[in-house]
Amino acid sequence: MKVIITGAAGFIGSHLTERCLALGWDVVAIDSLTTYYSPAVKVRNAQGFHAHHRCTYLEQDLLDLDLVALFADANVIFHLAAQAGVRASWGQSFDVYTQLNVTVLQRALEAARHAEGLTRFVFVSSSSVYGEAEALPTSEEQILRPVSPYGATKALGEHLSYLYYRNYGVPVVMLRYFSVYGPRQRPDMAFYRAIEAALQRRDFVLYGDGLQTRDFTFVEDAVEGTIRAADSGHPGRAYNIGGGSRISMLDVLQIVRRELPGLVVRHAEGQQGDARDTAADVRLARSHFGYEPSWDVERGLLEQMKWHRARN
Repeated sequence: MKVIITGAAGFIGSHLTERCLALGWDVVAIDSLTTYYSPAVKVRNAQGFHAHHRCTYLEQDLLDLDLVALFADANVIFHLAAQAGVRASWGQSFDVYTQLNVTVLQRALEAARHAEGLTRFVFVSSSSVYGEAEALPTSEEQILRPVSPYGATKALGEHLSYLYYRNYGVPVVMLRYFSVYGPRQRPDMAFYRAIEAALQRRDFVLYGDGLQTRDFTFVEDAVEGTIRAADSGHPGRAYNIGGGSRISMLDVLQIVRRELPGLVVRHAEGQQGDARDTAADVRLARSHFGYEPSWDVERGLLEQMKWHRARN
């Protein structure tokens, strides 16, 4: 089995790369080390696999590579490369989001249609495509109404993916991740910021009143769902990958405080583009490829805090 992983040195991508290697697969891992957050973080993430004997690691921009040649003998492509972040996607930075979340995806899909042995092209989307969902938990049949430019680029990415499935038979499976957390989480994400603030005796800035809720997904569950989707996901379909642990930010901070009593919270106004509540209906993923999240938020947070302590 030969797999391509784009965004391989990122938070989720690095975990996925290590899992694929543990399964005995040959991996081409690609990451351009974009500067949305420190490239040094991604360099550390890649330390667990960049020298592995079954891994070819490329620190290159996908737009600079001959993707047709690179994908030619691939069995599975995991496309995680993207510009992340809801709050940063407004204003002039939107050009970066369209380039990295839309143009790069289109080039990858175009190359993938020439890969004769390809069984799945797994496109990682986001729960941000739903915006303020009309129903909770939210099923894949919900109309996509993103409330941020980031979410809009992910929704467009899904439409592009479906076009390549319908017109060229590219076996695309789309995954809508819900608020993934765990070791190696991106530095801009709330769990990371809260834990680091507590460890370093700094204030943690909480946007909004803290009553907003999220369906938080531990990274190992996200990776498990991704691997299963590559094996048995139905091409042309989108699937929710959630954690089954909808909880408010205030309750999350109480869990952190039990372990790290020094946490001080400072409230700030809510940010444009942040959905009030999210919750994943994962029945379709359960039915099609047996996805079942196994980590609750408290257990997952303890694991993430252990990782932070080891770094400080």
